Amino acid sequence: MIAIEISRFGGPEVLRAVERPQPSAGPGEVLIRVCAAGVARADLLQRQGKYPPPHGASEIPGLDVAGVIEAVGSGVTRFRSGDRVCAILTGGGYAEFCVAPAVQALPTPATWTDIEAASLPENLFTAYDNVITRAALRRGETVLVHGGSSGVGSTAIMLSRLWDAVIITTAGSESKCAACLEIGANDAINYRESDFSARVLELTNGRGADVVLDLVGAPYLEKNLASLAVEGRIVTIASHGARTAPLDVGLLMRKRARLMGSTLRARSPEERGLVAQALERDVWPKLASKSPIRPLIDSTFPLEDAEDAHRRMEEGTHVGKVVLRIGRGD
Repeated sequence: MIAIEISRFGGPEVLRAVERPQPSAGPGEVLIRVCAAGVARADLLQRQGKYPPPHGASEIPGLDVAGVIEAVGSGVTRFRSGDRVCAILTGGGYAEFCVAPAVQALPTPATWTDIEAASLPENLFTAYDNVITRAALRRGETVLVHGGSSGVGSTAIMLSRLWDAVIITTAGSESKCAACLEIGANDAINYRESDFSARVLELTNGRGADVVLDLVGAPYLEKNLASLAVEGRIVTIASHGARTAPLDVGLLMRKRARLMGSTLRARSPEERGLVAQALERDVWPKLASKSPIRPLIDSTFPLEDAEDAHRRMEEGTHVGKVVLRIGRGD
């Protein structure tokens, strides 16, 4: 099969198409003929040598795919050859075939193409696990989503809309702010031009946000806490720049706040399977209508042009998901 490997750590040019043996499905796994693969920020970090795959995972990048079941391993009864699925991976998505634990795969919604479905797993697993499960967003609460035009950020906006939340988001340009409003945010703050914490307090009449989904990390800690309502929850899922920051413990206590962090990639298949079960119960029945959760595809590239896909991500102007087309994927 054709796969994309990281020949050495560096810029997009280190990605190269190579021939690799086709994998086979082990016990509890499915072999997927990949039609489309999502490109994630984590893939760029792995290419740069900053985010190595977990022990035992494929070193081929790619954390989410959509395609067709080619074969199933022993013990798999839910899926069979020919089923359309999308799946979250620990690696291996940039290839014509990949394997995934069956518990990490979900049926592709009938109204979604493979390219559209490739935008679901990594974004939706991440947004749901952090906004709904960990931060326990309740209907009618206010959520602050940083990076609202990114893949995870835009999905978090749409998911929060499904929960009838009031959504405030940040983005780095007026055009991205406009995109966030079109996606479903109630208000969008250009963080390059405004102090987002002051603006959040203004928009909420001084109350603050009940939930903050933070894709920045340490540089935003102080302002996130200032933006937070009493009994609010901050969940951090990425760290850009510095990894440590001062914490006003007194303010944390006065607000009775909760500060959390999480990653998905290093979790066991069983843990990721629990997220899949919750998504299938709470979200999957809503996907057929493509409202409020809908495909948001920024651009697509052939698998062999993964280098160009990474360059598109690094430009920082994309809105939604960048996707690799594989074979006859549509």
